[in-house]
Amino acid sequence: MKPLLQVRDISKFYGARLGCRDVGFDLYPGEVMGIVGESGSGKSTLLGCLAGQLAPDTGEVLFDTRGEGPRDTLKMSEPERRMLARTDWAFVHQHAREGLRMGVSAGGNVGERLMAVGARHYGDIRDQAIDWLGRVEISEDRVDDKPTAFSGGMQQRLQIARNLVTGPRLVFMDEPTGGLDVSVQARLLDLLRGLVREMGLSAIIVTHDLAVVRLLADRLMVMKDGHVVETGLTDQVLDDPQHGYTQLLVSSVLQV
Repeated sequence: MKPLLQVRDISKFYGARLGCRDVGFDLYPGEVMGIVGESGSGKSTLLGCLAGQLAPDTGEVLFDTRGEGPRDTLKMSEPERRMLARTDWAFVHQHAREGLRMGVSAGGNVGERLMAVGARHYGDIRDQAIDWLGRVEISEDRVDDKPTAFSGGMQQRLQIARNLVTGPRLVFMDEPTGGLDVSVQARLLDLLRGLVREMGLSAIIVTHDLAVVRLLADRLMVMKDGHVVETGLTDQVLDDPQHGYTQLLVSSVLQV
């Protein structure tokens, strides 16, 4: 099996300050990679570089496109990148408001992404929107409600529906359960785990919460001060951490 994503030597500096340095890995179809570390570790910078939201100073991000095979997304034209972001890629923000149109109905939020890839039949778009709302546990009678009327957990589920309706192959998630109550987090994690498995999604999840990666990620990358200090199978890294920093991260959770 060939990789869906090949990351090579990604580095990003903010002036003299290091964001991340010489990061590389392969991600395979259906695989979930977790990236953990404390604030300032470089994990969000790395995610931004991979998802095309930041321009790295060095490196390649090779994505196995449907039509042309592996292409360096950093060298794509802006229209090509935008189309990729609407079709094969998706991005789930920590704060759902950043990934939703707050003045547009729930159904409209989901339908907009379908329209962006060419859907035009109103009835079909509405039916697909209702179907996806149901899949993220939002009832059909809320289809015309705006996200402002939703709780934080419902907004996050709506953002997930908006992202996944076009059947992407790679999803970037930035602290997808951050800021939610524990009970809401648990429900959202169950939902995400089910959708990832059901759709065979590849995903890259950035989080500081080791419980999130334990539940969702197949492999784990630990970052500190812009560098990857440890990587491996998730259970292996969390149950038998080798690097001193990873040991501190794991032990701090166990002591809580």
